[in-house]
Amino acid sequence: MQTITLKSILDNTKTYQYVDNGEPMRGGMKDVYFSPDKSYVVAFYRTKLDFNAKERVQLITTKYKDDFFKKDGGDFWKTLYCWPYDIVEKDGLTGIIVPAYDKRFFFKQGYASNDILKGKEKEGKWFASAKFRVATSKTKLDNSELGNWLSYFQVCVNIARGVKRLHSAGLAHSDLSYKNVLIDPTNGSGANIIDIDGLVVPGKFAPDVIGTADFIAPEVLSTKHLNKTDPNRKLPNRHTDLHALAVLIYMYLLYRHPLRGGNYFGQIDEVEEENFLMGSKALFVEHPTESKNRNFKREYGDNLEKFKPWTDLSKTPYTITGPYLKELFDQAFIKGLHNPLERPIADAWEQALIKTNDLKLECSNKQCEQKWFVFNNTNNTKCPFCNTKYNNTIPVLDLFYQFRPNVWKPENQRIVVYNNATLHQWHSNRNIVRNEKLTDKEKVSDGYFAFHNNKWVFVNQKLTSLKDVTEDKQIPIGSMVEITNGKKLLFSKEDGGRVAIITIANN
Repeated sequence: MQTITLKSILDNTKTYQYVDNGEPMRGGMKDVYFSPDKSYVVAFYRTKLDFNAKERVQLITTKYKDDFFKKDGGDFWKTLYCWPYDIVEKDGLTGIIVPAYDKRFFFKQGYASNDILKGKEKEGKWFASAKFRVATSKTKLDNSELGNWLSYFQVCVNIARGVKRLHSAGLAHSDLSYKNVLIDPTNGSGANIIDIDGLVVPGKFAPDVIGTADFIAPEVLSTKHLNKTDPNRKLPNRHTDLHALAVLIYMYLLYRHPLRGGNYFGQIDEVEEENFLMGSKALFVEHPTESKNRNFKREYGDNLEKFKPWTDLSKTPYTITGPYLKELFDQAFIKGLHNPLERPIADAWEQALIKTNDLKLECSNKQCEQKWFVFNNTNNTKCPFCNTKYNNTIPVLDLFYQFRPNVWKPENQRIVVYNNATLHQWHSNRNIVRNEKLTDKEKVSDGYFAFHNNKWVFVNQKLTSLKDVTEDKQIPIGSMVEITNGKKLLFSKEDGGRVAIITIANN
């Protein structure tokens, strides 16, 4: 074992150290060594990089790093990417300096039945399949590692934001998958996109890989046999990232793959079958008119019952994710599956996830594993995961905006109320968008809803012009207004201020 010191290629005043014990961690293309204090790693490419590859790594560790992290909001992106920040060389091999993963991205317990995973990285794959969460499974993760359904929504929001930011810079990840995303659903927001050094710089550098199985876009898989110079060959780009992003979101919310179903192609070898299933003949498992891919026997064999409700599309159809996500899943896996230009952009996923968060209800069964579910817009509201009937009425606020003086139009956005639900500026004013740019002031709630003395009320904490339109009455800060069926509330008279019309559901 020895400690080796190397000078930076980018700044010869800087040096880096790593501990060589003769057994580096091996990634797909790199050997990885820890620094003595384990605050960073040195990752050496196992083969010599050509000029273009070196230039790409240099751009990523200089120009693009500065663009992401040295501008306003840079601290937010530091929590979302594991971004390389310097380059070294040894014996003709290039190495990159990468921050060590935050400790929350390592398993404290891992499996429920043994400690094989204890201390290992929380690759997203552990959280994307029913095999790792069903009590009767030998590979079930410990409950302390799993989080609840709501936490996966926030994880998905952050992944979508990360992809959005890459694409806005003209970059593509090229290998977005649950191998290259670390997540921590226990804290509700933990997501870390890794393998940044392989970014595609469109017009300059082609990708080194075509992606990870299960996430490779159909057009890439079905043309992989062609030479890279063939104009019909499809390589990873921003559109293929969008396919992978949709797959990730579907898997984190429904714990199954959207394409890996039971479609049968006859007596062919495994490679050809895989190319058909995920490539040229890929078919959404929940396609509304094509049912031939609607079973999971290929993956689960005769154990389908064991992994319910996730293997039962009648119990957990993708529609349980709510109308906004259902629309995007249709766009991604029906319209856009074989037409890349139809795939939803990352910002659309981010906003749909955020709007869906406003439709959530806490399950009345305290033992429910998922804890939360999306309101199904009926008067027979049940948790789809444990089948428990929701035990209270549900105020539903449909939002409207002022198109012109005294003309209000619907926003296609609503808020579903539960006890202690909060109202924020992005609800009361359409000019405030909930994204990574929100200030601390904008994150403070405007008020909250409560079930008080057997009635629903809204408590005004910040809204200076809140008005009960139905009763033509101002609601001062510090006071409350009863929430009843048909009531209209004006949240704000400011530009962008919204009106809510209330319906009481689940009576």
